[in-house]
Amino acid sequence: MSPFEPLIRNAHLATIASNFWPRYRELEHFPERAVRYETEPGVAVLVHEQRPEGRCRGELVLVHGLEGSSVGGYMLSMAYTALRAGYAVHRVNIRGCGGTESWCRTLYHAGLTSDLHRILEAVGGRAEGPILLMGYSLGGNVVLKLTAEGGPQRATVAVSTPLDLHACVRALGRPECFLYQNRFINRMRERLRERARLHPEVFAPLAELAERERIRTVFDFDDRITAPFFGFGDAANYYATQSAVNYLGRITTPVLLITAQDDPLVPFAIYAHPAIAANPRIELVAPRHGGHVSFLAKGKPRFWLDAAALGWLENYGNK
Repeated sequence: MSPFEPLIRNAHLATIASNFWPRYRELEHFPERAVRYETEPGVAVLVHEQRPEGRCRGELVLVHGLEGSSVGGYMLSMAYTALRAGYAVHRVNIRGCGGTESWCRTLYHAGLTSDLHRILEAVGGRAEGPILLMGYSLGGNVVLKLTAEGGPQRATVAVSTPLDLHACVRALGRPECFLYQNRFINRMRERLRERARLHPEVFAPLAELAERERIRTVFDFDDRITAPFFGFGDAANYYATQSAVNYLGRITTPVLLITAQDDPLVPFAIYAHPAIAANPRIELVAPRHGGHVSFLAKGKPRFWLDAAALGWLENYGNK
């Protein structure tokens, strides 16, 4: 894995620039299939699948972050890199994301692995080569927890992962993170309103609660909406039970953690957890700079993360 040389050293600028940086458009050369997976009664999720030209070397499953979708820039550039290298790609939309609010009457949370288990099971039934798994931010928490629970994937990469959900929500509440907090909560509230329109009997009371109590932070949303909805009680218990850091000791397949030490949303201190050093199956790569799911490089390839992750995964995909 080549060392990361940052194009931008300011973590906030790097994070924002990466979000708007033009990504590959050549994905259109790889035919795309929109697949609806029924993961449990009354619940369906959308996965965009593409296959390479010629022989397929394996199946790469990608999971996006909080309020993201399968068309996020980092999902598209990783898909392009993997397809060119001969891997099939499955870009997963977490339940209710990617325009699928009408497909289920539930929310999602950072530890919800049941949908991904069903998708991997289906992919495994027709896989050409090994299954490889990669998650970003909240999606990283999901893939790590799933890996600890056991699955068909040969190796897992988790990027900019909030291993300790409570610590990361506290970081999000700092004044310098106002833009991120505001963007997340606006999207969460907007999605809740859309669900209330589609399924008023389930979500209208929650949308009214969000407006009445003027929920303005991710913590408040989790404490008043997400945690009670899934039976966690409050945000503190939700975070305590669903944070990936609690599951790292159970992991028995290769895992790569990639995070930047200057990530404004994920405090690097949480990566000092003893479970990481104690588990020989976990490898940590932590460049000094890189922001949150950014890693824009000074030279080529510009998207260092894609090449670094794929290079590491290929070591296990070819075994």
